[in-house]
Amino acid sequence: MTNDMTKGNIFPLLIKFTVPLILGNLLQLTYNAIDSIVVGRYVGKDALAAVGTSNPLMTLIILFVQGICLGAGILVGTMYGAKDYKRLKRQISTTMMAGLAFSLAVTVISLAAAPFLLTLLQVDEGILKEAVLYLRIVMCGLVFNFIYNFFASTLRAMGDSNSPLYFLGISAVINIIGDLIFVVAFSLGTTGCAVSTVLSEALSCLLCWIYIKKKIPLLNLGQEWFVFDKGLLKETFQYGFVSAMQQSTVQIGKLGIQAIVNTMGVTATAAFTAINRIDDYAYIPEQNIGHAMTSVMAQNRGAGEMKRVKTAFRMGMYVELVYGLLAGVVLLCFANPLMKLFTYDEATILMGESYLHLIAFMYIVPAITNGVQGYFRGMGDLKITLWSSIINFAVRVAGCIPLVFVFNMGITALPWAYLMGWMAMMLYELPYLIRRNNKKTKGEE
Repeated sequence: MTNDMTKGNIFPLLIKFTVPLILGNLLQLTYNAIDSIVVGRYVGKDALAAVGTSNPLMTLIILFVQGICLGAGILVGTMYGAKDYKRLKRQISTTMMAGLAFSLAVTVISLAAAPFLLTLLQVDEGILKEAVLYLRIVMCGLVFNFIYNFFASTLRAMGDSNSPLYFLGISAVINIIGDLIFVVAFSLGTTGCAVSTVLSEALSCLLCWIYIKKKIPLLNLGQEWFVFDKGLLKETFQYGFVSAMQQSTVQIGKLGIQAIVNTMGVTATAAFTAINRIDDYAYIPEQNIGHAMTSVMAQNRGAGEMKRVKTAFRMGMYVELVYGLLAGVVLLCFANPLMKLFTYDEATILMGESYLHLIAFMYIVPAITNGVQGYFRGMGDLKITLWSSIINFAVRVAGCIPLVFVFNMGITALPWAYLMGWMAMMLYELPYLIRRNNKKTKGEE
């Protein structure tokens, strides 16, 4: 159920809100990883590479949609904290209609442009046809992905991070069963994997809709679902577009990195597919902690509780730092068995291990940047988060090119390039954070 986070002890509220958020994303990562595990083990290395090389482009589009939902969620959280329910309802209906139109348009474009886009990514000719088909099928589920993420973002903005977790859990189980049926039993390869993904997304969307209709009176809009407020659309676009660009920029960097990796051959592409799945498990919770900080701070900012905003930021940073250290230890100790989940190919496993052993020492840096980004989003300063993300991916790709093509570091170049991006991002963000805190101390805000 919804939860007013403008009252009560901040730390338990933050933890209680963060845990379901992390678990939900881990579930989502799990059924994405199951796709790769099933394809890699039961179809082969080429199929694993085809799924993996399509994934960054697919994820870029999905993250853009999620960014729109996140930006709209900040407005919802602020209105909910201020108890401006009439405006909140108009905000929700306007975002839903605009988001549906956008999702359908992107789907049509993606279906037509899939071969061209994957060719730009230097996808190996031997797996291009399979990668195109996989991408096209998965993109047919984009509208379901938007509806689920919009409802989930709205519920989280209103203090409910548990319900989206339950729906995602059911969806994950369906996806795993679908993989086993379509890929293993029916031998449909990557096509079966893509169909299973779309069906599971449709189910999570349907469950969210039913739950809101029956359990959340505030969101049971009836005919008000067709209310379209142009003024709110402009405000939503300002928040949503900036947030979507911020969510997407790191993924654009991954596309650049993917293109570089694809020049190393199919083995490197397969290793990078497995690495990305494992890497996401370590990195995504850091983002979730930042998103939880955003939700708590947005509600309290809407209620004018600035002291609680500051406390939420401080507590969130503690959680980020502890998690960053633990994630590094886990990757350092379990790199080999984690890679073996995805493939039996020894060369692929060794390549993945070399990457994971390096990146394990670096997770403390994105822990800091994600906490700071959570703060700026909660305060509505989305331009700072956008530019810091642009700096991150630009430095990351620019650093990777000489490390790979001049110094011939292979896949071990990637962690060093990522570290360069994170450090540049942090150096950009910290002066703004210090300046804002100084203003508060002087009583200017």
